Amino acid sequence: MQRVLTAKGAETRRRILEGAAELLRTNGTAGVSLERICTSTGASKSQLFHYFPDGRSELFAAIARFEADRVIADQQPYIEDLSTPESWRAWRAAVIARYSELGRYCPVTALVVEISRTGPEAEGIVVDMQTRWHALMTQAVARLWSSGGGGDVATSGGGGDVAPEAAASVVLAAVQGGASMYQSTGEFVHLERALDGVLAYVGVA
Repeated sequence: MQRVLTAKGAETRRRILEGAAELLRTNGTAGVSLERICTSTGASKSQLFHYFPDGRSELFAAIARFEADRVIADQQPYIEDLSTPESWRAWRAAVIARYSELGRYCPVTALVVEISRTGPEAEGIVVDMQTRWHALMTQAVARLWSSGGGGDVATSGGGGDVAPEAAASVVLAAVQGGASMYQSTGEFVHLERALDGVLAYVGVA
């Protein structure tokens, strides 16, 4: 049963969680010790265990949930209504702007490569995020094609026998692949080209 926190308690917990997430972004899971989190956030060890009684495993599950929710939130409000070429272009611009703000840190890569390995609960959260994201993109592709906004791709039923669900897998793979290349090389052009490829693939000129 989840505990109900006071406003102050919720703020303290969030401060610890955000501080731990920031450490992970810059140091990876190996660099996120409980001692370092306490030092970085100004929390005592007793406070940390008060809000995360199971310690590191519970904290990393909370970080996974925090980052997973952020992956979807970063694409709002566009991802909920990708029914026109204009909305797809706005989504692309929002993704580019967000990664530009984050620098070479990729929350998806951090979730898949780092956090998912910290325990079964965190892994389940990562899988759930990917499932939610895929479902949203499936709906987005279907809306675009049903409205005719995908041009020749839409009128041919998604480029022949390609279903929106399959197209959504290609979209996610392109976005995550481009982001991973940006993270590893520092060259932003890979992500930009991947997103351009996404727009062309779904039929947005």
